[in-house]
Order: sequence, then structure tokens, then C-alpha cells
Amino acid sequence: MRFMIPKVNLGLRPRAAIVAATALLSIALASCANEPIILSAAEQPLQPDTLMMLGKKGMAPESAMFVRIFKEESELEVWKARTDGRFYHFKTYPICNWSGDLGPKLAQGDKQAPEGFYSIASTQMNPNSQFHVAFNMGFPNAYDRANNRTGQALMVHGKCKSAGCYAMTDALAEEIYALARESFRGGQQSFAVHAFPFRMTDEKLARFNKHRWHGFWKTLKQGYDSFEINRVPPQIAVCERRYVVDVVLPASGRIDPEGSCPAFEKPQLTPFAPQPDWTVVDERVSVPGPKTRDVAEVVRRAEQAQSIASKEGWASTTGALRAAPQGRSPQGMPAGAAALGFNQ
Repeated sequence: MRFMIPKVNLGLRPRAAIVAATALLSIALASCANEPIILSAAEQPLQPDTLMMLGKKGMAPESAMFVRIFKEESELEVWKARTDGRFYHFKTYPICNWSGDLGPKLAQGDKQAPEGFYSIASTQMNPNSQFHVAFNMGFPNAYDRANNRTGQALMVHGKCKSAGCYAMTDALAEEIYALARESFRGGQQSFAVHAFPFRMTDEKLARFNKHRWHGFWKTLKQGYDSFEINRVPPQIAVCERRYVVDVVLPASGRIDPEGSCPAFEKPQLTPFAPQPDWTVVDERVSVPGPKTRDVAEVVRRAEQAQSIASKEGWASTTGALRAAPQGRSPQGMPAGAAALGFNQ
């Protein structure tokens, strides 16, 4: 809205002219107060139904938050802490799009969405993203760097478009962003994001017991199982170029990702036991929304990759990279695999 400040009659005495101008400006500014304030996407408040759901589940908007991502199912879960220090399921959101196949990101440009254990600080929040709102997953983390993995700006964002990111619809990205924002404003220093290839049940993992990334996925499953048992995100260390799950980190917090692992202690936690009257608290709420990745196709591609690697004799059940036979790419795909729909 534009305001035009009228000319003041210069025939008035200076003091009267100042008073008249001030009065006119006050009237103009007063009309501003009636204009609606338009907040940016990053500052949109949590919607009333979201606040009501938090209240029903005994969660505060500013309480600690934890996120789990499942590629195959195209789902992102948000968990919130209650006053007992345990985390409870808040909502499961559909991931509109993600790129690549089951397996971790290895190199810049491979269009793989990351898998692993990541930590998000407030500095990784991007309120001005070209993809509505976003937060940076922190790839490469200490594990990725120790294993010479490259890439940058891997996000959870809106717009349903992905080139290595996890893309939501704008509305869902906005809600997830707002939940994280309120947690940070409540004093949380960071929140963990655990990105898995699929829900890490024994049955689902057994489908890929000869897959190149089976060993890596077994380690990720340790983090999945620990949270399922305790409802507390496990502490993760990186040493000897591998993840060590559910340990007490040293007070200094300094561990050489490529050096020898120290003698870690295990946290002493009582397994989580839901109370019989906590039906609403433990209810699993799934938000409707689009998923562009087809589950059957995702699994088929993973099974085809497993079959190719197994036949050629260069699959690794430990997840380590073996030297590929002549004519194969160093990332584990046959030469020309792009023609089959695989990422090189």
C-alpha cells in the first residue's frame, strides 16, 4: 500500500506546520495497522489442528524433535519428546519425491539421496530456499568424509522435485520446518535425522542379504532397533571409518573418524514400556499426500542391482567397495547401466 503525504501549507508557522505534518503521518500509519501482516513461509505459525494434536499427545511445540526417513516407503516420521524424556510418534508424512535408488550417496552428481545418521543444527535451516523452505541434512557427515564421499546441499525441502534430496509438498515441508523451528526456539541445539533405505525389520533386510550395501544396512538397523526399544535417539560415533551405534560419547566429543575406536561405554536405559491408558499418545497418525516413487519399482531396481552384482562376483555383504571387474563403474554399476535406469 502506498501512502501520499500531502503538502503542508507553508503559510503556517513552523511549529504549526510540524504539528500538521505529524498528524497527517499518524493518520497514514494508523491505516497501516488495519493491513494484514503477511508472514513468510518460514515464519508461518503451526496450524490450530497441529497444535491441538500436540496438546492431545502431551507434547509441547518447543520440545525436542527427532526425524526418521524411509526411502522404500517414501515416508518421513516426526517424533517429539515428552516430559519423561522419551520420544513419541507425532506424524508420518509422505515424501513426495526422492531420487536415486536404495543405497547411500557416494559422490557429487550421482543423484542419490543420503542414507545414514545426520544431525541438524539451527544454522542448517534455510528459510529462503528456492524450494519453499528447507533444512540441510549435513551431508557429508564425519562418516561420509572418512569414506571419501562427496556432495553438498542435500536437503529436506518442498516443491516435490528432487536431485538427491527428500522433497515434500510445500504445505508439508512448511509444517515440518515449523516444528523444527519451534524446537530450536525452545532451546534444542540440534535434532537427529536417521535416513534408512526401508523400515529396518528383519524380514525386509533379509531380502537383500547379498546386496552390496547389506553390511552398511545392518549397521543402520542397529540405530533403528535401539530407538524402537528405548524411544530415545541413540548416540552415534564415527571411528575406523564406520558408525558405532548407541554409545556414550566422551566428554570432549572428539573422536577421530579414521582413527581407532576408543573403549566406549553403553548407555544404561530401561526399555520403553507404553502405558495402557496412552492410546492417544501412542496413536500413529499418517498424513495424506502424494508419493511419486512406486514401492514395487524401487524394490525391483534394488533386486536387479543385487542380482547383477552377485552374478559378476563383486557384491559385498560388508558394504565395503570391492574392485569392480573390467567394464564396471567404480560405484558398483555395470558400464551403461544408465540405460537400465540405474544411476552411474
